[in-house]
Amino acid sequence: MPRHFLRDDDLSPAEQAEVLDLADAMKKDRLGYRPLAGPRTVAVLFDKPSTRTRISFSVGIAELGGMPLVIDAQTSQLSRGEPVADTARVLGRQVAAIAWRTFGQDRIEQMAAAAGVPVVNALTDSFHPCQVLADLQTIRAVHGPLPGLTLTFLGDGSSNMAHSYLLGGATAGLAVRIAAPPGYQPDAGIVADAAAIAARTGGSVAVLDDARAATAGADVLATDVWTSMGQEDQRAERVSALAPFGLDEEKLMLAKAGCLVLHCLPAHRGEEISAGVIDGPHAVVWDQAENRLHAQKALLAWLLGDRP
Repeated sequence: MPRHFLRDDDLSPAEQAEVLDLADAMKKDRLGYRPLAGPRTVAVLFDKPSTRTRISFSVGIAELGGMPLVIDAQTSQLSRGEPVADTARVLGRQVAAIAWRTFGQDRIEQMAAAAGVPVVNALTDSFHPCQVLADLQTIRAVHGPLPGLTLTFLGDGSSNMAHSYLLGGATAGLAVRIAAPPGYQPDAGIVADAAAIAARTGGSVAVLDDARAATAGADVLATDVWTSMGQEDQRAERVSALAPFGLDEEKLMLAKAGCLVLHCLPAHRGEEISAGVIDGPHAVVWDQAENRLHAQKALLAWLLGDRP
């Protein structure tokens, strides 16, 4: 049976560390790993607009010796109601792996159940696990070993990024704090899953509605847009509710010296993050964006059996 990466805890702590070590090696030697030589094809499907995901998967698959088959789902039969499982069976007979940026988590689970090849979650409404792999690689490059570090996410705690920080961060042994107002807090089941993982890795999880308390003493501060794709009609309500959770200079001052600032981009300066913070010396957002390439290359190689 193929291995899939549909949510962050699909990798055990040891497996996550293997992928991150491989990502670091691939970053040092970008063209030295060719598990897709042939070339083998990887399908990359998009139900949602994309910049970083499209670029990083396309470039990464090519650097692994393969061919990226980029499919705009709106131009495929998926947009006309073809069952996900039928598309999965067609793809699975012709490609080595599938990455999909889609909406409901149920869609990518259906794809994985029928494809017969590894399926990677390139973003769903529930999780963004490839981004968190890249973020962990970025944090390690500056702070070294991850266990014991504190990461605080500020903003919409019910978002895919918050959910992935909980699961991926707990897997890495981080102390993960989610700072969000009532009505925007993470799914209770995901918090429980993350807490169970943290109990085994030495990490911890906490959900707070006080942004200042959540920020105090953090090694890493992270945020994301307040209005995701499909939520545009809620923008005014969201901005009002989340305004106290903006990542600004005042909150950064409460964190540890040398605190890193993460944002998966695109960013709205002056909204979820101030221009002074995202363009300042603590921000590593461009390293994050680049590390999507290396982390995803490592993940694909690992899923396809090219493991350390």
